[in-house]
Amino acid sequence: QVQLVESGGGLVQAGGSLRLSCAASESIFDFNAMGWYRQAPGQRDLVARISRRGSTNYTDSAKGRFTISRDNAQNTVYLQMNGLKSEDTGVYYCNANRKSNNYWGQGTQVTVSS
Repeated sequence: QVQLVESGGGLVQAGGSLRLSCAASESIFDFNAMGWYRQAPGQRDLVARISRRGSTNYTDSAKGRFTISRDNAQNTVYLQMNGLKSEDTGVYYCNANRKSNNYWGQGTQVTVSS
């Protein structure tokens, strides 16, 4: 069973930055894609995604502010978040997709105060 462990969340003022990390228990090179999702009341939405080849896509609200990256040697995916807004508040979950399986971390809380 793949384990994903997120870290890096916290409380930050609007306009500030955070870097989230997602460490996998095995090689991330085998995953088709990895991504970050934000849980708000009632729904979990994709924020950013990176493929095995390194191509990325972002939700419109994240474009220009967030950057997803991966370090295959460290089996870790990062989400650099700059210019944080109150609407970015939520629990951020790391996701890994391999074939038809999806794996999730336990989540890390991000709170942006205005």
